[in-house]
Amino acid sequence: LPMAFRDVNARRHIGLQQLSALASTGRTFLGPMKSHKFIVDEITNQSTLICSAVRLIESLDLTSAVGQLLNETIQAQNKEFKTGMSTLLFLVGAWSNALVECLQQNVPIPAIVSVMSEGLNSCCERVQCLQIPIYDVKKELCNSRVRPKAFESKTGKVGRDGLTNPWNLLCFQRDISATEEVIPINSYSHQGDDCNFNKFLVFPLAGFGSVASVVRAAGDKSSSALSGSGVTASSCITRKLTHSRHFSTLGKSHFSSQQGNFQGHLSAPPADLCGCCGLGHLAMALSHGNQTSVKLLQSIAAYQQERAECSGCSQINIAGIVTCCVLGLPESYSCVSPGFVTLVSPEQATVIKHFADKPLRILLMDGDLTEQYRHLGFNRPCNVMTVLEHLSPQGGRAGDVWLSRMSDILMSFEVNLVLVKGNVCKNFMERCIASRILVIGSVARDVLRAFGAASGAQAVTYLSQLNACCIGNGAWAELWKAGDGRAVDLGELVPVRISAGGIPLLTAVLTTALPSKAQLLEDQFWTLLYRLHHALKDGKVFPGAGAVELLCLSHLQMLAQQPGRPGNDKAVRELPSPWRVEYESVVLQALASGWKRYLSVLLCNTAKASSELEAGASVDQHLQKAVACGSPSAYILEEFRRGGVLRGGSDPFPDQVTDLKVCDNVTAKTEAWRRALDVVLLVLQTDAEIITGPRRNQILNSPVSNEFMFL
Repeated sequence: LPMAFRDVNARRHIGLQQLSALASTGRTFLGPMKSHKFIVDEITNQSTLICSAVRLIESLDLTSAVGQLLNETIQAQNKEFKTGMSTLLFLVGAWSNALVECLQQNVPIPAIVSVMSEGLNSCCERVQCLQIPIYDVKKELCNSRVRPKAFESKTGKVGRDGLTNPWNLLCFQRDISATEEVIPINSYSHQGDDCNFNKFLVFPLAGFGSVASVVRAAGDKSSSALSGSGVTASSCITRKLTHSRHFSTLGKSHFSSQQGNFQGHLSAPPADLCGCCGLGHLAMALSHGNQTSVKLLQSIAAYQQERAECSGCSQINIAGIVTCCVLGLPESYSCVSPGFVTLVSPEQATVIKHFADKPLRILLMDGDLTEQYRHLGFNRPCNVMTVLEHLSPQGGRAGDVWLSRMSDILMSFEVNLVLVKGNVCKNFMERCIASRILVIGSVARDVLRAFGAASGAQAVTYLSQLNACCIGNGAWAELWKAGDGRAVDLGELVPVRISAGGIPLLTAVLTTALPSKAQLLEDQFWTLLYRLHHALKDGKVFPGAGAVELLCLSHLQMLAQQPGRPGNDKAVRELPSPWRVEYESVVLQALASGWKRYLSVLLCNTAKASSELEAGASVDQHLQKAVACGSPSAYILEEFRRGGVLRGGSDPFPDQVTDLKVCDNVTAKTEAWRRALDVVLLVLQTDAEIITGPRRNQILNSPVSNEFMFL
C-alpha cells in the first residue's frame, strides 16, 4: 500500500494545533450559562440542538487521528461519569496552546511531560483540603435560609419576584408547610406503590404557574389563600421572561408532575431525606442552573427514599430510572411517573384502550423477536453492542408458518403484554395487534429486570422456550395522562404507561414542543442525575464556581516561584540541575495558564467580564487577595461560604438573594483533568503521522502536501 509520512513534532506541532482547533468549538459550553449550538446535517438538512461536548464531538467529522483520540477520551469520561466533558474539552485546548508555547521556547519534551504530570498530581493533592463531606454540605444548605424577595402590597397581592420563581416557591412552601395538605390522587385505579408515589404530590402552582395556591382535600372549594402566611395568591402574578421563551431555563416555573387530574410536582416527603432535608438542596447546588431537571430529581429522590424506609441508604438507584421524550407538549408538562412510560403507535394504543383496568399477563424477551434471530451465547463479550444482525431487522416477510406458530404460543398462554429487549418483526407485530396482544420492542434491560422482579416473569430468549413459569402477572397498561388529566394523542406516537404492583421503576417524562431540543433535555437530566449519584458515592463535593481551579492556579504559581525544589518524579530528578531550574518554572507557568484561561472564559461566559483581559484581571485580584490572606485555601473556603469567589458571575439564580452554594463532583472533576492532560501529552510525544491506503492523490492535492514524504 502507498504510505505517506509527515513529521508532526515540529515547533508548531501539528497534532497540538489540531487538538486546540477541535477544543475551541466547545468553549461556550463552559459554565452554567451555556450557549447552544445547532448541528445541521448537510445530507438530510435536519438540525439538532446541542449543549454538551459529547454531542458536539459526535457530530463532528473526525477523520484525523488526533480527532479520533480526543473523541475516545471524551467518550470514556462520559461513559464513566456522564459529567466533566466540557471541562475536559476546554482544558485540552488550553493546555495544547500552552505546550506549543513551551516548544517555541525550546523546552525539551521530557521536561514538559515530567513537570506537567508532577504539577497536576501536586494540584490534585493540594485541592483535597477543599473537599466538603456530603453531610456537612446538606446541613449547611439546610441551615442557609433562602429569603425570597416576595412582598405583599397594600392590596395583598404577591409581587412577581416572590412566587413565580420556582426556587423562591420551594422555600415559600417550606415556610408554610404547616398548612400544606397532600392531594389524594384517585384517578389511577391501581393500588400498590403508586399510592406511596401520590402522597408526595402537592400543588404549588396552578396551570403554568400564574396562580399560586395550596391544594386542599379533594372537593374542598374554599379559598386558595395561604393561611398564616399573610399572602394571598392572585392571578395578577406575572412571569418574567429571560432570553427566550423557548430555550431559557432561568426564571421559569414549569416543573409539573402529572398524576391523575392534577398538575403538581413531587414535594419533599414529610420525613427528612437521609436524616436531612438537604438532598434536594444538594441537587440544586449540583445543577449549575438546570432547574427543570432539579425538580424532576427531587421527585425521584423523595419517592426512592420513601421506598427505602429511611434505611440509611442515601444512594440514588439509577437502574430504576428511565426517560421518555414526548414531543408536541410544552415543557411545563415534564414530570416523573411511576412505572414505564414509552411511545407506541396509534394501533398499539387502541389495544391498550381495550385493556381498561384488566390485569395483564406479561412476557419478557431478552433478544429480538424475529425469525432470523440467534443469540450470541450466554457468556456475552463485554463492550460489544449488536447494531444489526440482518439487513432487515424488522423481519421482512416472515414466513407464515413462523408467524402462526409464534402467535399460537402467545395465545395458548393467554399473554397480553410482551416486552422485548431488541427488535420486533413488523408482520408479527401486526398479527399481535389483531389478536389484542401488546408487543413493545427496544426495551432497556433494566426495565425488563424491574418488571421481572415485580411480576414474577422470567425472561426468555425464544418464544419456543416459553412455559407457564415464565409468565408474570399483575401488570397493567393505560394511556399516559398529561397534567390536565387528559390522555395525550400526538398522532404518530402515543405515550402510554405500563406498571405493575411493587415495581420500583420511575420514568422522567420530558416534554417539549421543539423536536430539536429533545436530546438536549434528556442529556441535561442524566447529567444532573449522575452528578448527584457520584456526589453521594464519593461522600464529598468540591466548592464550585471556579473555587478549585483558583486554588490550583495559586498553588502552581507558588511552585513556579520556587525553582529547583526536590521533585518526586524520577525523570525530573534525573534532569541536569540547570535544566530543572530553567524549565520547571516555565512548564509550571504553562500548566497554570490553562487554569487561568479556564477561569477567564468562565467569567466571560457568565457575562461577568466583557473580555478575557478583564476577566484575567479579576482572577489576578483574587490571587492577590488569597496570597495576602496567607492561606489561599482558607480564603477560598471563606469566600465560598459567603457566596463569593467567582460565583458572583456564574450564579444560576441571579434574580434572588440566596445563600445557595454551587458544588462540583470530586472524582469526575479530577479525572477530567487527568484525561485532558494525558491526551495532550500523548499527542505531544507523537513524532510522526503515517497514512496508509489508496489516498496518494488525495494527499497530493491537499494544501499540506508539501509536509508529507511518500514512501
